[in-house]
Amino acid sequence: MTVMTERAVQMPVEEFERIARLIERESDTVRLEFINGRIGFKGMTDGDHAEIIRWLQKRCMRARPDLWLYAGGEIGILVEQYRKGRAKPDAILAPDKAFAGAGDWADPARVLMTVEVTSYERDIDRRDRKEMPAGYAAAGIPVFLLIDRDHGTVTAHSEPAPDGYGFRQVADFGKKLMLPGPVSVELDTEELKNYIR
Repeated sequence: MTVMTERAVQMPVEEFERIARLIERESDTVRLEFINGRIGFKGMTDGDHAEIIRWLQKRCMRARPDLWLYAGGEIGILVEQYRKGRAKPDAILAPDKAFAGAGDWADPARVLMTVEVTSYERDIDRRDRKEMPAGYAAAGIPVFLLIDRDHGTVTAHSEPAPDGYGFRQVADFGKKLMLPGPVSVELDTEELKNYIR
């Protein structure tokens, strides 16, 4: 995930969406999310983050040309139970043209996998490792992939349920990891060693 700060604000989701539209009109460098009733600010990514997304995009395109990895946090999706949350994952794997005609916040029904790449900020443990997987699982997204630069690991979460993912596989950078269905892509993570501090 990118740099994230937040404010402990409880508000209706409609108010958040209004604020998010205003910010997006004024800034190309800030993206907003709404998780657990709080606004989160996602800032600019670094070069290593971009290279990790490029690496994943290349692997997905080779293995699954029927799908597209939407990258850059540009697609917003409805998350959490009852679709009360709003997230902009670092990448989303879905069928080509899955978001045609969608508004600012798309239904996650066609999403096969969400991806977050950790930043080097203090709140990543709570956001990337706890809140984001819980929100994606509650939305029924089949696979959540966490590329954790702090720990040097890749974690594939699967078997979504309202209270979180039921299964996870972890591989250290340098090892292979088979992403579960419906994604079914094998990742050789050796290259990721180049993108950690």
